[in-house]
Amino acid sequence: MDRVGAHVGVHGEDEHSVTHLFEAEHAGYRGWNWAVTVAQAGEGFPVSVSEVVLLPGEDALVAPEWVPWSERVRAGDLGVGDLMPPREDDPRLVEAYVHSDDPAVEEVALEIGLGRTRVLSREGRLDAAERWAASEFGPKSDMARSAPAHCGTCGFYTRVAGAFGAAFGVCANEIAPADGHVVHVEYGCGAHSQVEVDISPMVPVADLVYDDAQLDVSE
Repeated sequence: MDRVGAHVGVHGEDEHSVTHLFEAEHAGYRGWNWAVTVAQAGEGFPVSVSEVVLLPGEDALVAPEWVPWSERVRAGDLGVGDLMPPREDDPRLVEAYVHSDDPAVEEVALEIGLGRTRVLSREGRLDAAERWAASEFGPKSDMARSAPAHCGTCGFYTRVAGAFGAAFGVCANEIAPADGHVVHVEYGCGAHSQVEVDISPMVPVADLVYDDAQLDVSE
């Protein structure tokens, strides 16, 4: 067995066998150890090598834990032309079938999402609401905490329809950092529609000013 380093430990397997650990000096196997298990049938019997394996130590360089393909895609990974269908058992979606020839019914159905094959489930709505509330446009962001007022009182705040309407809307102020993004009703920024800036001069100016640069000289 080549490239065997220093002895780093030993532990008993049972009453007749122990495993000795030796540093592995193979390139690319930092922190790995050769584990050599030896055994003896009893007193007076020869010691035999039962097993030799290469095992990772506490600081070993190992491959990351395997993740199923369906769980590898993260927010922001989807590019132009990529397709990412939802899982068949996606808990965020539920079936929603309805067909009607009544225009009034269809209008209401469209508003609440009926007529589509799938709509957000309660779990899906809660998941989205929690994610949006925790985002940079949520009520606890640094921008929101330093804002003079909340989005709920801003003229640029456009409330979204449906179940999210009570807590979320879209910012329509091109100057605001959240323009075109979903914002929490308690988010806010310095571009609030009711913001007023004090434009009075910093230095007090008297009502009557004498111009002593121009002097009338009479002889």
